[in-house]
Amino acid sequence: MKTSKGEITLRPARVTDAPAFRDLRLEALHNHPESFSSDYATNFAFPTTFWEQRLNDLGQAGSVFFADFEGDLVGMCGIHRESSPKLQHTATIWGVYVKEDFRGHQITEGLISRCTAWAMEKGVKVVKLAVVTSNTRAIKTYTRCGFTVYGVEPMAICIDGTMYDEMLMALML
Repeated sequence: MKTSKGEITLRPARVTDAPAFRDLRLEALHNHPESFSSDYATNFAFPTTFWEQRLNDLGQAGSVFFADFEGDLVGMCGIHRESSPKLQHTATIWGVYVKEDFRGHQITEGLISRCTAWAMEKGVKVVKLAVVTSNTRAIKTYTRCGFTVYGVEPMAICIDGTMYDEMLMALML
């Protein structure tokens, strides 16, 4: 995709992306701890093999897509399909993050589109995500992508005694 920053390639993850995936994920968890249920210290402690395995094990259950700018990962978005026979029609988007210098260029929309296309190919009927209610920019982006609010999970995330609610959103495919 063309942006004012230059050409951004949106692509599926490869196992060789593991070190850059780790760095991007840690940046997201460090800079925006309220936006993710995973925490920085736990993820920092994982060995390189964890990140390789995470990308290697995606298969039919999920995918990770990256925004690549001149060989550097500048954004990411994952999707995971439920495995239970009664829930296989649903998938959840997770880990949405774009580096600050690259925000405002519709990269998130492109990554979400890749995830929803993956979901459609797998026969998924509903894609869900959760977003902290204070992240109005992300909420607007997800709304532009067709997601609608179906609820709020109160006190979904707790950081040093501060509670954050999450807005639950869904897209029917």
